[in-house]
Amino acid sequence: MFTDKTGIQVNVVAVGTGQAIRNARNGDGDVLLVHSRPAEEKFVADGYGVARFDVMYNDFIIVGPPADPAGIAGGADATAALAKIAEAKAPFASRADNSGTHKKEMALWADAGIDPTVASGGWYRETGSGMGATLNTAVGMNAYSMTDRGTWISFGNKGEFRILVEGDDDLFNQYGIILVNPEKHPRVNAAAGRTFIDWILGDEGQKAIAGYRLDGQQLFFPNAR
Repeated sequence: MFTDKTGIQVNVVAVGTGQAIRNARNGDGDVLLVHSRPAEEKFVADGYGVARFDVMYNDFIIVGPPADPAGIAGGADATAALAKIAEAKAPFASRADNSGTHKKEMALWADAGIDPTVASGGWYRETGSGMGATLNTAVGMNAYSMTDRGTWISFGNKGEFRILVEGDDDLFNQYGIILVNPEKHPRVNAAAGRTFIDWILGDEGQKAIAGYRLDGQQLFFPNAR
C-alpha cells in the first residue's frame, strides 16, 4: 500500500528484535520496527536512532497442552504461571534468541525470582529459533511456550494446544518505529525512511493495521500518538 502511494520500495528484513537492533546499529537498514521498548529507548539514547514512536500493540499469551501439568489454565497472572511451571518442572520451550518475545519472557521469569536457564536442557528447552519453530517444538514435546497473539492466530500446527494464560497487563506487547540516525550512518535513506514513518503513523497506515485480519481476527491494534 505504501509503495503504491509513494513509489518507494520497502525491503523487509524480518528477524527477531535483538538481531534487528544489531542490524540497525550497524547501519544495515533505514527504519527499525520492533517490540522491546527498553531496548528501543536505549537504541535512541545511544545515538543510533533519531526518535521512537508507538505504532501498534497486541499481547503475549502462554499456550500449552490440554493436560496442563502445571495447572495454569484460566489464569491471568503470567508471573505466577511461570512459577508454577518451574515448580512442576513441566516442559517449557523458549525462543532463547534475544527477540522481543524472549526479552519479555526473561523479564517475567526475573519477576518470578527464577532463572530458568539453570534448567536448560532439562524441563527448560532453549530452541534458539523463531516463534513458529519454537511453537512447533512446544507442540512436539507437549511443552508450554509464550508467544504473541498474532503469531498464535496465524500458527497452523496447534493440534490440541490452547491459550492457557492471557489478559495480564504485563503481557502487553507494544511495537515501536525508529528512523536509524543518518548522522551515525550516512548511507541511511533518511528521506524515504521519514516518509514511511509518517505514513504508518498517519491515518492511512493506522487504518491498514486495524484492518489487517486473519481468520476474522484482528492481529494488531494501532495506537500511534
